Amino acid sequence: MRRAAALAVLLLTAACGTSAQEGGGNVTLTYGLWDDVQQGAYQKCADAFQKANPGITIKIQQSAWDQYWQNLTTQMVSGEAPDVITMQASYYPQFVKNGQLLDIEPMVKADKVDLSQYRAGLAELWVKDGKRYGLPKDWDTMAVVYNVEQAEKAGVDLKDLTWNPSDGGSFEKAIARLTVDSAGRRGDEPGFDKSKVAVHGYVPELRDGALGQNGWGDLAVSNGFTFIDKNPFGGKYFYDSPKLAETVEWFKRLSDKGYTAPYDKTSSLGTDAVLDSGKAALGITGSWMINTYLADGTFAFAPLPEGPQGRKSAFNGLADVVYAGTEHKEEAWKWVKFLGSTGCQDIVGDSAVVFPAITSSAERAMKAHEKAGRDVTAFTSIADAKDGTFLLPVSDHGDEIGQIVQTAMEEVWLGQKDAATALTAANTHVNALFGTG
Repeated sequence: MRRAAALAVLLLTAACGTSAQEGGGNVTLTYGLWDDVQQGAYQKCADAFQKANPGITIKIQQSAWDQYWQNLTTQMVSGEAPDVITMQASYYPQFVKNGQLLDIEPMVKADKVDLSQYRAGLAELWVKDGKRYGLPKDWDTMAVVYNVEQAEKAGVDLKDLTWNPSDGGSFEKAIARLTVDSAGRRGDEPGFDKSKVAVHGYVPELRDGALGQNGWGDLAVSNGFTFIDKNPFGGKYFYDSPKLAETVEWFKRLSDKGYTAPYDKTSSLGTDAVLDSGKAALGITGSWMINTYLADGTFAFAPLPEGPQGRKSAFNGLADVVYAGTEHKEEAWKWVKFLGSTGCQDIVGDSAVVFPAITSSAERAMKAHEKAGRDVTAFTSIADAKDGTFLLPVSDHGDEIGQIVQTAMEEVWLGQKDAATALTAANTHVNALFGTG
Protein backbone atom coordinates (compact mmCIF):
# COMPACT_ATOMS: atom_id res chain seq x y z
CA MET A 1 0.00 0.00 0.00
CA ARG A 2 1.46 3.54 -0.81
CA ARG A 3 1.19 3.72 2.85
CA ALA A 4 0.43 7.34 3.99
CA ALA A 5 2.96 7.59 6.80
CA ALA A 6 3.24 11.36 6.87
CA LEU A 7 3.32 11.37 10.67
CA ALA A 8 6.40 9.16 10.74
CA VAL A 9 9.60 10.88 11.77
CA LEU A 10 13.13 9.72 11.20
CA LEU A 11 13.82 7.23 13.98
CA LEU A 12 16.95 5.22 13.47
CA THR A 13 17.24 2.33 15.86
CA ALA A 14 20.08 0.80 13.91
CA ALA A 15 22.72 2.06 11.54
CA CYS A 16 22.13 1.53 7.84
CA GLY A 17 23.84 -1.47 6.38
CA THR A 18 23.67 -5.21 5.91
CA SER A 19 23.73 -7.75 8.72
CA ALA A 20 26.75 -8.12 10.89
CA GLN A 21 28.39 -11.34 12.09
CA GLU A 22 29.09 -10.86 15.78
CA GLY A 23 31.31 -12.73 18.14
CA GLY A 24 30.36 -16.26 19.13
CA GLY A 25 28.59 -16.92 15.85
CA ASN A 26 25.69 -14.56 16.56
CA VAL A 27 23.98 -12.80 13.66
CA THR A 28 22.42 -9.34 13.66
CA LEU A 29 19.73 -8.72 11.03
CA THR A 30 18.48 -5.25 10.11
CA TYR A 31 14.78 -4.88 9.43
CA GLY A 32 13.43 -1.92 7.45
CA LEU A 33 10.17 -0.22 8.52
CA TRP A 34 8.62 3.17 7.70
CA ASP A 35 5.66 3.53 10.05
CA ASP A 36 6.66 4.54 13.58
CA VAL A 37 3.16 3.73 14.85
CA GLN A 38 3.86 0.07 14.09
CA GLN A 39 7.37 -0.03 15.50
CA GLY A 40 6.31 -1.05 19.00
CA ALA A 41 4.32 -4.05 17.76
CA TYR A 42 7.16 -5.26 15.58
CA GLN A 43 9.64 -4.81 18.41
CA LYS A 44 7.47 -7.22 20.40
CA CYS A 45 7.69 -9.61 17.45
CA ALA A 46 11.46 -9.20 17.43
CA ASP A 47 11.64 -9.89 21.16
CA ALA A 48 9.61 -13.10 20.76
CA PHE A 49 11.71 -14.18 17.78
CA GLN A 50 15.00 -13.52 19.55
CA LYS A 51 13.85 -15.54 22.55
CA ALA A 52 13.15 -18.50 20.28
CA ASN A 53 16.34 -17.92 18.24
CA PRO A 54 19.02 -16.78 20.72
CA GLY A 55 21.71 -16.65 18.04
CA ILE A 56 19.87 -13.97 16.00
CA THR A 57 19.38 -10.30 16.93
CA ILE A 58 16.85 -8.10 15.12
CA LYS A 59 17.53 -4.37 14.83
CA ILE A 60 14.73 -2.24 13.42
CA GLN A 61 15.80 0.42 10.95
CA GLN A 62 13.02 3.03 10.93
CA SER A 63 12.52 6.07 8.73
CA ALA A 64 9.67 8.17 7.34
CA TRP A 65 7.93 7.17 4.09
CA ASP A 66 9.75 9.41 1.60
CA GLN A 67 13.11 8.94 3.26
CA TYR A 68 12.56 5.19 3.43
CA TRP A 69 12.39 4.77 -0.33
CA GLN A 70 15.18 7.25 -0.99
CA ASN A 71 17.40 5.37 1.44
CA LEU A 72 16.43 1.96 0.08
CA THR A 73 17.25 2.83 -3.51
CA THR A 74 20.67 4.10 -2.47
CA GLN A 75 21.27 1.14 -0.15
CA MET A 76 20.40 -1.35 -2.86
CA VAL A 77 22.95 0.19 -5.20
CA SER A 78 25.65 0.32 -2.53
CA GLY A 79 24.97 -3.20 -1.27
CA GLU A 80 23.92 -1.99 2.18
CA ALA A 81 20.16 -2.57 2.19
CA PRO A 82 18.45 -4.03 5.26
CA ASP A 83 18.46 -7.82 5.36
CA VAL A 84 14.66 -7.90 5.58
CA ILE A 85 12.56 -5.14 4.08
CA THR A 86 8.96 -4.01 4.44
CA MET A 87 7.79 -3.81 0.83
CA GLN A 88 4.85 -2.17 -0.91
CA ALA A 89 3.29 -4.18 -3.75
CA SER A 90 3.50 -1.50 -6.44
CA TYR A 91 7.18 -0.89 -5.65
CA TYR A 92 8.63 -4.37 -5.58
CA PRO A 93 8.71 -5.17 -9.34
CA GLN A 94 11.48 -2.61 -9.91
CA PHE A 95 13.65 -4.31 -7.29
CA VAL A 96 12.90 -7.72 -8.79
CA LYS A 97 13.93 -6.42 -12.21
CA ASN A 98 17.27 -5.36 -10.74
CA GLY A 99 17.82 -8.73 -9.06
CA GLN A 100 17.72 -7.19 -5.59
CA LEU A 101 15.10 -9.40 -3.91
CA LEU A 102 15.48 -13.06 -2.98
CA ASP A 103 13.17 -15.71 -4.40
CA ILE A 104 11.78 -17.38 -1.27
CA GLU A 105 9.56 -19.89 -3.05
CA PRO A 106 12.00 -22.80 -2.41
CA MET A 107 11.95 -22.06 1.33
CA VAL A 108 8.17 -21.61 1.36
CA LYS A 109 7.76 -25.04 -0.19
CA ALA A 110 10.44 -26.71 1.92
CA ASP A 111 8.95 -25.38 5.16
CA LYS A 112 5.38 -25.97 3.95
CA VAL A 113 4.17 -22.46 4.74
CA ASP A 114 0.37 -22.41 4.66
CA LEU A 115 -0.47 -19.72 2.12
CA SER A 116 -4.20 -20.28 2.59
CA GLN A 117 -4.04 -18.63 6.03
CA TYR A 118 -3.71 -15.20 4.39
CA ARG A 119 -6.61 -13.07 3.23
CA ALA A 120 -7.61 -14.02 -0.31
CA GLY A 121 -5.52 -12.39 -3.01
CA LEU A 122 -2.60 -11.29 -0.86
CA ALA A 123 -0.19 -14.19 -1.36
CA GLU A 124 -0.54 -14.07 -5.15
CA LEU A 125 0.57 -10.44 -5.29
CA TRP A 126 4.14 -11.44 -4.53
CA VAL A 127 4.62 -14.00 -7.29
CA LYS A 128 6.21 -13.18 -10.63
CA ASP A 129 7.27 -15.69 -13.25
CA GLY A 130 6.88 -18.55 -10.77
CA LYS A 131 9.10 -16.91 -8.16
CA ARG A 132 7.83 -15.65 -4.81
CA TYR A 133 9.35 -12.54 -3.28
CA GLY A 134 7.50 -11.99 -0.02
CA LEU A 135 5.09 -13.23 2.65
CA PRO A 136 2.05 -11.01 3.31
CA LYS A 137 2.10 -8.94 6.49
CA ASP A 138 -1.10 -6.83 6.39
CA TRP A 139 -3.88 -5.31 4.29
CA ASP A 140 -5.70 -2.00 4.18
CA THR A 141 -8.78 -0.26 2.80
CA MET A 142 -9.87 3.37 2.62
CA ALA A 143 -12.56 5.50 4.29
CA VAL A 144 -13.61 9.11 4.84
CA VAL A 145 -12.12 10.71 7.96
CA TYR A 146 -13.89 13.78 9.31
CA ASN A 147 -13.82 16.29 12.15
CA VAL A 148 -16.77 15.37 14.37
CA GLU A 149 -17.35 18.88 15.77
CA GLN A 150 -17.20 20.55 12.37
CA ALA A 151 -19.63 18.00 10.90
CA GLU A 152 -22.06 18.53 13.78
CA LYS A 153 -21.92 22.32 13.42
CA ALA A 154 -22.57 22.02 9.70
CA GLY A 155 -25.43 19.62 10.29
CA VAL A 156 -24.16 17.08 7.76
CA ASP A 157 -24.56 13.32 7.89
CA LEU A 158 -21.59 11.58 6.31
CA LYS A 159 -22.61 7.99 6.88
CA ASP A 160 -24.21 7.21 3.50
CA LEU A 161 -22.77 9.58 0.92
CA THR A 162 -23.24 9.33 -2.83
CA TRP A 163 -21.01 10.71 -5.56
CA ASN A 164 -21.03 11.27 -9.30
CA PRO A 165 -18.72 13.35 -11.53
CA SER A 166 -21.48 15.65 -12.77
CA ASP A 167 -22.72 17.41 -9.64
CA GLY A 168 -20.74 15.52 -6.98
CA GLY A 169 -23.82 14.03 -5.35
CA SER A 170 -24.35 14.31 -1.60
CA PHE A 171 -20.58 14.13 -1.15
CA GLU A 172 -20.08 17.50 -2.83
CA LYS A 173 -23.06 18.96 -0.99
CA ALA A 174 -21.47 17.93 2.30
CA ILE A 175 -18.11 19.36 1.24
CA ALA A 176 -19.72 22.67 0.29
CA ARG A 177 -21.55 22.83 3.61
CA LEU A 178 -18.35 22.09 5.55
CA THR A 179 -16.43 24.85 3.75
CA VAL A 180 -16.40 28.16 5.65
CA ASP A 181 -15.01 31.53 4.59
CA SER A 182 -13.39 34.09 6.88
CA ALA A 183 -16.77 35.78 7.49
CA GLY A 184 -18.36 32.51 8.63
CA ARG A 185 -20.38 31.92 5.45
CA ARG A 186 -20.56 28.34 4.25
CA GLY A 187 -19.87 27.16 0.72
CA ASP A 188 -23.55 26.58 0.03
CA GLU A 189 -24.66 29.98 1.35
CA PRO A 190 -25.12 33.29 -0.50
CA GLY A 191 -22.11 35.58 -0.37
CA PHE A 192 -19.58 32.80 0.21
CA ASP A 193 -16.12 34.20 -0.65
CA LYS A 194 -13.98 31.48 -2.21
CA SER A 195 -10.94 33.80 -2.13
CA LYS A 196 -11.00 33.97 1.68
CA VAL A 197 -11.59 30.44 2.94
CA ALA A 198 -10.93 29.72 6.59
CA VAL A 199 -11.84 26.02 6.52
CA HIS A 200 -11.96 23.92 3.37
CA GLY A 201 -14.56 21.20 3.27
CA TYR A 202 -12.14 18.62 1.87
CA VAL A 203 -8.39 18.19 1.81
CA PRO A 204 -7.73 15.81 -1.11
CA GLU A 205 -4.45 13.95 -1.61
CA LEU A 206 -3.36 15.19 -5.04
CA ARG A 207 0.29 14.16 -4.88
CA ASP A 208 -0.72 10.54 -5.21
CA GLY A 209 1.30 9.35 -8.18
CA ALA A 210 -0.35 6.89 -10.55
CA LEU A 211 -2.51 5.13 -7.96
CA GLY A 212 -4.80 7.71 -6.34
CA GLN A 213 -5.17 5.37 -3.38
CA ASN A 214 -6.10 8.22 -1.06
CA GLY A 215 -8.92 9.66 -3.14
CA TRP A 216 -9.12 10.05 -6.89
CA GLY A 217 -8.45 6.38 -7.59
CA ASP A 218 -11.28 5.21 -5.34
CA LEU A 219 -13.79 7.59 -6.91
CA ALA A 220 -12.60 6.91 -10.45
CA VAL A 221 -13.09 3.16 -10.04
CA SER A 222 -16.53 3.82 -8.54
CA ASN A 223 -17.20 5.72 -11.79
CA GLY A 224 -16.26 2.74 -13.96
CA PHE A 225 -12.50 3.29 -14.42
CA THR A 226 -10.13 0.30 -14.66
CA PHE A 227 -6.39 0.84 -14.21
CA ILE A 228 -4.86 -2.04 -16.16
CA ASP A 229 -5.75 -5.02 -18.36
CA LYS A 230 -4.40 -7.62 -15.92
CA ASN A 231 -3.43 -7.36 -12.28
CA PRO A 232 -0.83 -8.15 -11.22
CA PHE A 233 1.62 -7.76 -14.09
CA GLY A 234 -0.53 -6.54 -16.91
CA GLY A 235 0.93 -4.68 -19.86
CA LYS A 236 -1.66 -2.11 -20.89
CA TYR A 237 -2.97 0.81 -18.82
CA PHE A 238 -6.14 2.84 -19.35
CA TYR A 239 -5.33 6.29 -18.00
CA ASP A 240 -6.99 7.67 -21.14
CA SER A 241 -10.38 6.46 -19.88
CA PRO A 242 -13.13 9.11 -20.01
CA LYS A 243 -14.27 7.81 -16.63
CA LEU A 244 -10.97 8.85 -15.09
CA ALA A 245 -10.96 12.21 -16.89
CA GLU A 246 -14.45 12.97 -15.53
CA THR A 247 -13.29 12.20 -12.01
CA VAL A 248 -10.17 14.32 -12.26
CA GLU A 249 -12.13 17.25 -13.68
CA TRP A 250 -14.49 17.02 -10.70
CA PHE A 251 -11.57 17.38 -8.32
CA LYS A 252 -10.43 20.43 -10.27
CA ARG A 253 -13.91 21.98 -10.01
CA LEU A 254 -13.86 21.57 -6.23
CA SER A 255 -10.77 23.75 -6.16
CA ASP A 256 -12.29 26.27 -8.57
CA LYS A 257 -15.31 26.60 -6.27
CA GLY A 258 -13.12 27.15 -3.22
CA TYR A 259 -14.12 23.90 -1.50
CA THR A 260 -10.53 22.63 -1.60
CA ALA A 261 -7.27 24.54 -1.62
CA PRO A 262 -5.73 25.39 -5.04
CA TYR A 263 -3.02 22.92 -5.96
CA ASP A 264 -0.27 25.55 -5.92
CA LYS A 265 -1.34 26.53 -2.40
CA THR A 266 -1.84 23.03 -1.05
CA SER A 267 0.02 22.36 2.16
CA SER A 268 3.04 20.12 1.84
CA LEU A 269 2.35 18.79 5.34
CA GLY A 270 -0.12 16.12 4.22
CA THR A 271 -3.80 15.39 4.78
CA ASP A 272 -3.48 14.44 8.43
CA ALA A 273 -1.59 17.60 9.40
CA VAL A 274 -4.12 19.85 7.65
CA LEU A 275 -7.01 18.07 9.36
CA ASP A 276 -5.26 18.28 12.72
CA SER A 277 -4.89 22.03 12.25
CA GLY A 278 -8.64 22.42 11.74
CA LYS A 279 -8.12 24.01 8.32
CA ALA A 280 -10.12 21.27 6.60
CA ALA A 281 -13.10 19.19 7.68
CA LEU A 282 -12.66 15.85 5.94
CA GLY A 283 -10.32 13.74 3.88
CA ILE A 284 -9.82 10.17 2.70
CA THR A 285 -7.39 7.97 4.56
CA GLY A 286 -6.28 4.37 5.02
CA SER A 287 -6.89 1.89 7.81
CA TRP A 288 -3.27 2.15 8.94
CA MET A 289 -4.20 5.59 10.32
CA ILE A 290 -7.02 4.36 12.58
CA ASN A 291 -5.24 4.74 15.92
CA THR A 292 -3.77 8.11 14.98
CA TYR A 293 -7.14 9.64 14.12
CA LEU A 294 -9.17 8.03 16.90
CA ALA A 295 -6.77 8.96 19.69
CA ASP A 296 -8.91 11.67 21.32
CA GLY A 297 -12.39 11.71 19.78
CA THR A 298 -11.73 14.64 17.43
CA PHE A 299 -12.23 12.52 14.33
CA ALA A 300 -14.44 9.66 13.16
CA PHE A 301 -14.70 7.54 10.03
CA ALA A 302 -17.45 7.18 7.43
CA PRO A 303 -17.67 4.89 4.38
CA LEU A 304 -16.41 6.15 1.06
CA PRO A 305 -19.11 7.72 -1.14
CA GLU A 306 -21.08 5.36 -3.35
CA GLY A 307 -20.40 6.14 -6.99
CA PRO A 308 -22.26 5.21 -10.19
CA GLN A 309 -20.71 1.71 -10.06
CA GLY A 310 -21.00 1.31 -6.30
CA ARG A 311 -18.74 2.00 -3.34
CA LYS A 312 -15.13 1.09 -4.18
CA SER A 313 -12.01 1.11 -2.03
CA ALA A 314 -8.42 0.52 -3.01
CA PHE A 315 -7.14 -2.68 -1.41
CA ASN A 316 -3.46 -3.01 -0.77
CA GLY A 317 -1.12 -5.24 1.17
CA LEU A 318 2.46 -5.15 2.34
CA ALA A 319 4.91 -8.02 2.59
CA ASP A 320 8.27 -8.76 4.16
CA VAL A 321 10.98 -9.52 1.62
CA VAL A 322 14.62 -10.61 1.80
CA TYR A 323 17.40 -8.52 0.31
CA ALA A 324 19.21 -10.65 -2.26
CA GLY A 325 22.56 -9.32 -1.05
CA THR A 326 22.17 -10.35 2.58
CA GLU A 327 25.04 -12.36 3.98
CA HIS A 328 22.62 -14.39 6.10
CA LYS A 329 19.87 -15.73 3.90
CA GLU A 330 18.92 -18.60 6.22
CA GLU A 331 18.49 -16.32 9.24
CA ALA A 332 16.66 -13.70 7.18
CA TRP A 333 14.24 -16.34 5.94
CA LYS A 334 13.60 -17.49 9.53
CA TRP A 335 12.66 -13.91 10.44
CA VAL A 336 10.42 -13.46 7.39
CA LYS A 337 8.71 -16.78 8.12
CA PHE A 338 8.06 -15.66 11.70
CA LEU A 339 6.77 -12.27 10.53
CA GLY A 340 4.37 -14.13 8.25
CA SER A 341 3.13 -16.46 11.01
CA THR A 342 0.51 -16.18 13.73
CA GLY A 343 3.40 -15.92 16.19
CA CYS A 344 3.99 -12.33 15.03
CA GLN A 345 0.72 -11.41 13.37
CA ASP A 346 -1.28 -12.21 16.51
CA ILE A 347 0.96 -9.73 18.36
CA VAL A 348 0.33 -7.13 15.66
CA GLY A 349 -3.38 -7.91 15.69
CA ASP A 350 -3.63 -7.47 19.45
CA SER A 351 -1.82 -4.15 19.10
CA ALA A 352 -4.43 -3.11 16.48
CA VAL A 353 -2.01 -0.96 14.51
CA VAL A 354 -3.00 -2.59 11.19
CA PHE A 355 -5.12 -5.47 9.95
CA PRO A 356 -2.72 -8.44 9.67
CA ALA A 357 -2.69 -10.57 6.53
CA ILE A 358 -3.58 -13.76 8.40
CA THR A 359 -7.36 -13.89 8.70
CA SER A 360 -7.46 -15.04 12.31
CA SER A 361 -4.95 -12.36 13.32
CA ALA A 362 -7.01 -9.67 11.57
CA GLU A 363 -10.02 -10.79 13.58
CA ARG A 364 -7.97 -10.20 16.74
CA ALA A 365 -7.28 -6.64 15.54
CA MET A 366 -10.99 -6.04 14.99
CA LYS A 367 -11.77 -7.31 18.48
CA ALA A 368 -9.05 -5.08 19.94
CA HIS A 369 -10.57 -2.05 18.23
CA GLU A 370 -14.04 -2.99 19.45
CA LYS A 371 -12.79 -3.45 23.01
CA ALA A 372 -11.18 0.00 22.87
CA GLY A 373 -14.44 1.55 21.63
CA ARG A 374 -13.10 2.36 18.16
CA ASP A 375 -15.59 2.10 15.28
CA VAL A 376 -13.64 0.78 12.28
CA THR A 377 -16.55 -0.66 10.32
CA ALA A 378 -16.02 1.87 7.51
CA PHE A 379 -12.86 -0.08 6.68
CA THR A 380 -13.94 -3.63 7.46
CA SER A 381 -17.38 -3.54 5.84
CA ILE A 382 -16.05 -2.53 2.44
CA ALA A 383 -13.30 -5.14 2.70
CA ASP A 384 -15.94 -7.84 3.05
CA ALA A 385 -18.44 -6.40 0.56
CA LYS A 386 -18.85 -8.17 -2.78
CA ASP A 387 -16.84 -6.20 -5.37
CA GLY A 388 -16.21 -3.54 -2.72
CA THR A 389 -12.46 -3.38 -3.27
CA PHE A 390 -9.98 -3.30 -6.12
CA LEU A 391 -6.30 -4.16 -6.10
CA LEU A 392 -3.95 -1.31 -6.76
CA PRO A 393 -2.07 -2.03 -10.00
CA VAL A 394 1.15 -4.01 -9.76
CA SER A 395 3.34 -4.01 -12.86
CA ASP A 396 6.80 -3.33 -14.16
CA HIS A 397 7.89 0.31 -14.60
CA GLY A 398 5.97 1.42 -11.52
CA ASP A 399 8.33 4.27 -10.67
CA GLU A 400 8.28 5.64 -14.23
CA ILE A 401 4.49 5.34 -14.45
CA GLY A 402 4.14 7.23 -11.20
CA GLN A 403 6.17 10.15 -12.52
CA ILE A 404 4.36 10.28 -15.88
CA VAL A 405 0.86 10.21 -14.40
CA GLN A 406 1.64 12.59 -11.55
CA THR A 407 2.97 15.13 -14.04
CA ALA A 408 -0.23 14.83 -16.09
CA MET A 409 -2.37 15.22 -12.98
CA GLU A 410 -0.47 18.35 -11.98
CA GLU A 411 -1.11 19.85 -15.42
CA VAL A 412 -4.82 19.46 -14.70
CA TRP A 413 -4.70 20.66 -11.08
CA LEU A 414 -2.80 23.77 -12.20
CA GLY A 415 -5.23 24.50 -15.05
CA GLN A 416 -2.62 24.02 -17.76
CA LYS A 417 -4.50 21.26 -19.61
CA ASP A 418 -7.88 19.60 -19.49
CA ALA A 419 -7.93 16.10 -18.02
CA ALA A 420 -8.68 14.23 -21.25
CA THR A 421 -5.75 15.85 -23.08
CA ALA A 422 -3.25 15.42 -20.26
CA LEU A 423 -4.19 11.85 -19.36
CA THR A 424 -4.42 10.62 -22.96
CA ALA A 425 -0.87 11.83 -23.59
CA ALA A 426 0.30 10.28 -20.33
CA ASN A 427 -1.32 6.96 -21.18
CA THR A 428 0.50 6.86 -24.51
CA HIS A 429 3.81 7.34 -22.71
CA VAL A 430 2.94 4.74 -20.06
CA ASN A 431 1.99 2.05 -22.57
CA ALA A 432 5.05 2.79 -24.67
CA LEU A 433 7.06 1.44 -21.72
CA PHE A 434 5.43 -1.95 -22.39
CA GLY A 435 5.49 -1.65 -26.17
CA THR A 436 1.70 -1.27 -26.22
CA GLY A 437 1.45 2.50 -26.73
